[in-house]
Amino acid sequence: MEVIYLLIAFSLMVALIFLGLFFWAVKSGQFDDQYTPSMRVLFDDTNSNKKTTNHKNRDE
Repeated sequence: MEVIYLLIAFSLMVALIFLGLFFWAVKSGQFDDQYTPSMRVLFDDTNSNKKTTNHKNRDE
């Protein structure tokens, strides 16, 4: 039974260490995406060639 208490304490300590490392990484900007904004300019999805239909002139 003492082993279970030891394992629970150890697992909580490891979980707190990983949680602290995660918050440190988020705070220091480790997950900021610096690659996508530069590529977004190259793959812009604006369509400037829109088809316009004029139904009035088609019948004439």
